[in-house]
Amino acid sequence: MSLLLLLISLALSVHFPATAISGELPPFREAPAFRNGRECPQILRSSLDNPSMIHIAMTLDQTYLRGSVAGVFSVLQHASCPENIVFHFIASHRNHRRRGSDDGLRRVMTSTFPYLSFHLYHFDSNLVIGKISYSVRRALDQPLNYARIYLADLLPSSVRRIIYFDSDLIVVDDVSKLWHINLGKRVLGAPEYCHANFTNYFTQRFWSNPAFAASFKGRRACYFNTGVMVIDLWKWREGKFTEKLEHWMRIQKKYRIYELGSLPPFLLVFAGDVEGVEHRWNQHGLGGDNLEGLCRDLHPGPVSLLHWSGKGKPWLRLDSKRPCPLDSLWSPYDLFRHSSLFADS
Repeated sequence: MSLLLLLISLALSVHFPATAISGELPPFREAPAFRNGRECPQILRSSLDNPSMIHIAMTLDQTYLRGSVAGVFSVLQHASCPENIVFHFIASHRNHRRRGSDDGLRRVMTSTFPYLSFHLYHFDSNLVIGKISYSVRRALDQPLNYARIYLADLLPSSVRRIIYFDSDLIVVDDVSKLWHINLGKRVLGAPEYCHANFTNYFTQRFWSNPAFAASFKGRRACYFNTGVMVIDLWKWREGKFTEKLEHWMRIQKKYRIYELGSLPPFLLVFAGDVEGVEHRWNQHGLGGDNLEGLCRDLHPGPVSLLHWSGKGKPWLRLDSKRPCPLDSLWSPYDLFRHSSLFADS
């Protein structure tokens, strides 16, 4: 009987993560310090226009924070000069109870990565709420998913080039190789997939409208995934590309010309004018499709970046004890601090 009482007492005292109840941010273990080698150029972190700096932008929110932390950890672990990397994190106002240096997301990133050089920017959701139309998956409709459109407005003018990463990927190669690709005269670089059926990304209403369909005239338009992009922000500002993307978002609200969140406007504006990057830098689709999130295999060829785009996220599948085989490649970068039934108090 005493054993039964003990088991009942333990069950009643189990500590469930606060995130499930109170909306608090999840706890993470502190990452090890990653230092530059002797061959790395010295930089002054007070200046953002140093050519030896690598600038990376990611969004931060409660839902995907575990993925963002894993992504940052993976970048630092494989970088040849990790101290020369500056992260630019974008967060929505509504994800903060207080703004300023003591907000929750800043505390999480500082405590998890004490040596990380980063800046936190607040994205005003009101910029896009009136321009967003529902898509095939609710996560694609979140305002922060559209923050990538406004990087040129959010980041300081001294930042000329940025790598944009989604929060559901890990990098398994030196990110400097991606950073140093030659964009030439183009604004944006990304892996292209010209074998994909491009017509599937737009509705019949779009293709049946001669004015809309003519948007791709004279272009060899290919699909590219916007979760991994290298962007020249100076050229972006000069060409007013934020306004061009917003133009198509307004048309979408009126005519319903596509189904997939923030991707189609990028295709409408940039497809056919993208600097191609090796496919190894976006092994995407590991989260399955947008409806079921079934397991998928890697594409043939070498791998520098694994991207769980789609419905299935590795941390959710691992926690549910129903992981896909490739989720085991993500788990070594997971810094989430799991609570234990018999953990020391």
